[in-house]
Amino acid sequence: MTKRNISAVCLYIACSCLYAQEEEKTKTDSTTIVLKELVISSRQMLGSKFEAQNRVGSAYYISPEDLQRFGYTDINRVLQEVPGVNVYEEDGYGLRPNISLRGTKAERSAKITLMEDGVLVAPAPYSAPAAYYFPNISRMSAVEVLKGSSQVQYGPFTTGGAINLVSSDIPKSFKAKLNATYGTNNTYKGHINIGDRFQNFGYMVEYLRNQSDGFKRFENGKKAGFKRNDVVAKLMTKTADNKHSFELKFGFADENSDETYVGLSQQDFERNPYLRYAGSSVDNMKTEHAQWVGSYTFKPSNYFVVSTQVYKANFNRNWYKLNDIKAGVGKNEKRSIYDVLEDPTTNQDYFDILTGKKDYAGESLIVRANNRKYLSQGAQTKIDYHFNINDLRFDAELGFRYHEDNEKRFQWDDSYAMEGGKMKLFLPGIHGTQANRLTSAKAFASYFLGKVKYNSLLISAGLRYEDIDLLKKDFGKNDIKSTGKDRIESKNQARVLIPSFGVNYKITPEISVFSGIHKGFSPPSAGNAQKPENSTNIELGTRLNFNRLRLELVGFRNDYTNMLGSDLAAAGGTGTLEQFDVGEALVRGAEFILQYQPVPERFVLKIPIAVSYTYTDTEIQNTFQEGSWGRVFEGDEIPYINRHSLNTTIGLEYKGFELNLSARHNDDMRTTPGKGKIAERLKIPAHTIFDASAKAKINSNIAVTVNAINITNKKYLVSRHPSGLRPGHPFGIFSGINISF
Repeated sequence: MTKRNISAVCLYIACSCLYAQEEEKTKTDSTTIVLKELVISSRQMLGSKFEAQNRVGSAYYISPEDLQRFGYTDINRVLQEVPGVNVYEEDGYGLRPNISLRGTKAERSAKITLMEDGVLVAPAPYSAPAAYYFPNISRMSAVEVLKGSSQVQYGPFTTGGAINLVSSDIPKSFKAKLNATYGTNNTYKGHINIGDRFQNFGYMVEYLRNQSDGFKRFENGKKAGFKRNDVVAKLMTKTADNKHSFELKFGFADENSDETYVGLSQQDFERNPYLRYAGSSVDNMKTEHAQWVGSYTFKPSNYFVVSTQVYKANFNRNWYKLNDIKAGVGKNEKRSIYDVLEDPTTNQDYFDILTGKKDYAGESLIVRANNRKYLSQGAQTKIDYHFNINDLRFDAELGFRYHEDNEKRFQWDDSYAMEGGKMKLFLPGIHGTQANRLTSAKAFASYFLGKVKYNSLLISAGLRYEDIDLLKKDFGKNDIKSTGKDRIESKNQARVLIPSFGVNYKITPEISVFSGIHKGFSPPSAGNAQKPENSTNIELGTRLNFNRLRLELVGFRNDYTNMLGSDLAAAGGTGTLEQFDVGEALVRGAEFILQYQPVPERFVLKIPIAVSYTYTDTEIQNTFQEGSWGRVFEGDEIPYINRHSLNTTIGLEYKGFELNLSARHNDDMRTTPGKGKIAERLKIPAHTIFDASAKAKINSNIAVTVNAINITNKKYLVSRHPSGLRPGHPFGIFSGINISF
């Protein structure tokens, strides 16, 4: 019997048994209490701040009000208020974020579970998890972050945690919204949302346009901006008794951005951090993303819900970007842009061609078409049943998912000459001659999560199973028609049980403590004998809620038996995406958040204050040699993880007026593994960035806004990868209008 048949039989038996129990309970017990603290939703992990504050593990819910406060279009800025999250910028707009949860490797957010409405959203989450596609945060209604033992339901990445982006829902009655902003560098955002719900039918349609001329300029004044479009449509129908409902979601997004892997030399960064070199003038990223999700919910009562989602997503992208430089020194001599910018003095001839100071009439600038196509599809079912026995409250959740994904690489190199500071095509490449391979994955996942609540004690125990088969077919650079005559195949698999256990105890109605332990897991690559990532993760925390004061303090420890790194071009590697064994490692730290409203509820004036802090200490516990990281020694720290991160916000609200100020401080961050004092050439210096926003309601339907980022116009370094130094976003101010009815 196949895995699909087994899962179908299990699902049928579970549904039949649970439904029979529910029917019996309806006949014999009409006084059963609905467990309000237990969320039953296929779209959301939490659903509210209340749920986040009553989990057995660490959780955070960014509400619609939180998202609207600063009007951010950059997910990096949205997540800065969440403790336990490390991010580092790359393009200044959050187009391709690098997110870490509790010390996982940040590059391309490849080590966390990313979802939209509960569905895996990375282009190929098992076979190629690097998130070169990330949903536009401007169209989301909420963001949910789970860490620790409370996220075992969501995989395959269970070491750091899961992030779920919640899209706009179908409204309960007719609603139409327009949000438009315009500001610095011709940056524009327009978002239109229309929806309605009738007795048994509902719909929602939205369109989002986000574009900018960008804050970087070439020497000739040419700009480097981007344009993004998003269209989402939802249709819903349900029966009159609300027992059956079905929702169909379709989304399409595209992007055309003049983004590059080419940064700056140290000297040029100090002179003008917003400069672009002439040798990157044709660099461009084009993407198209289409997704379909069908969601069916069977809800015979408030105690028993079965929700099923069938999904498919296609993602096509071609990042056309400078890869190497030739300067005529030797017949086949060429240098990578990373090597040239790492030491422009030694590579002076190459650097002068890159900057346009030196002409070269032949094959000089090698631009690679990183052309790739992704497919992600599958089906998942969640069964939730909860009931009471006297003072005991039980919740049982059972989930299944069958998933397939793949990445098809079909890449080539074009050669350009440099003439008069401008790139001219010299020799077009033959498509498929730089990469022609298909990497695929088939995965079956299941989990059981049980919760028992007795008075002030909540106990949670879960078990997840991941069954993964990986296959890479490399057709070689000479077989552009993929006949298979030179094909080399690599296979790998992973079979793993992922247990979790957590408790939450309310000492008083205002004070609770919680703790959890779970297994961390990350799938291996398709390379033969590549081991998966494994760790033992522990957390201990406390929550305090006193009227207008909320405080949470959590300590965590992730003990890796085998950490995995990835050969990403974004991290300075060759871009094969193959993973490598880091081996034993230790990540430990603390998370703190405080939210306080000093003004009593009876007053109209409000002054909300929030402080979040994260301490992260990382240690690699063995010595090894690897291409993108180089020589690594025992005791070295993991790169691109801040040891200290602090974010504070303060607001002023009076009737229809609102003012907010945010300050974000990131400590020194190292860009390569190392320990002790960080050398200047390997460091991202500490920096503090201030943002502000203002809002005034004209009436119940119209509000005007002003949002500003980096209000002190600080010039700061955010990354030395992929190649060269990269700046953060300079001062920007954006005015807007919100209309709803």
